[in-house]
Amino acid sequence: MKKLYFITTTIATIFTAINTKAQPSSDSTKITQKKYQAKAPKTQSFGTEAFGKSKKTTLRWLGMAGFLINSRGTTIMVDPLLEGFDMPLLIDFPILVKNVPHLNAVFVTHADNDHFSVPTNVAMSKVVDVYHSTIYVDSLMKNLKLNSVGHDIGDIFKIKNISVKLTPADHAYQNAYPGMSTRWFKNEDACGFWFDTPDGSIWATGDSRLIPEHLTMKAPDAILFDFSDSEWHFTFEGAVKIANAYPDALLLLCHWGSVDSPEFSPFNGDPKKLSDVVINPQRIQVLAPGEPFVLKRIKTIW
Repeated sequence: MKKLYFITTTIATIFTAINTKAQPSSDSTKITQKKYQAKAPKTQSFGTEAFGKSKKTTLRWLGMAGFLINSRGTTIMVDPLLEGFDMPLLIDFPILVKNVPHLNAVFVTHADNDHFSVPTNVAMSKVVDVYHSTIYVDSLMKNLKLNSVGHDIGDIFKIKNISVKLTPADHAYQNAYPGMSTRWFKNEDACGFWFDTPDGSIWATGDSRLIPEHLTMKAPDAILFDFSDSEWHFTFEGAVKIANAYPDALLLLCHWGSVDSPEFSPFNGDPKKLSDVVINPQRIQVLAPGEPFVLKRIKTIW
């Protein structure tokens, strides 16, 4: 049996996927096995201690594509999704929205609801100083009365001690599926973010097909690494190209092991496939949701 899931925000329908689930046979002696799916390690919950003053930069994967970054007391989230998702999950979220004390900023790479979670961001809005995204996503945020700013690709600005730059993306998949949206999407409607912190650089790539610019950037210290084998993401082969273009960058795995959808490639990366194809595989970081990871500059690691 096939079920059609429509992934939407309250603004517009922005994402569609087909999820095929195995069904029991009419012969009760037969057992239908569900397709294998890699699952994230058990969630490590955290609370207000993760948002306090610090002398270092600590990252915590939130599950899905989201991260909390605390850089010496400056707290930001990237693509947070902490409640209200419309597909079954394999993980527990490491913190509840009601327990988030304060964020200096939230960054959203694009409008898909596993990145721009309307329930999460509306519920957090009273403790978030400002939201940042592309011009298009900013228009959706303003419709929700969020305190938001829209940017062009290449824009640079600061959030306290963190310098931020929007990096390019190619994720206008809606145009390839007639009837999905009445709007014509542009590549600049989606982005990645480059964060320069006092303790090193972090590249949040966002969802994107591989483009030449992804292979010619300055070397980051850490990549929030999407390695799913999806044609509207890097593909597995493309993700490996990015990893090996920056052979010393730490790879903090994300966009995997969180959603119970074994037939849907964007959610189904398997870390076991990376070690044989990535240069310096010891830099692969398979974090549990909520697990703290302290950022260090490449030159201090290798």
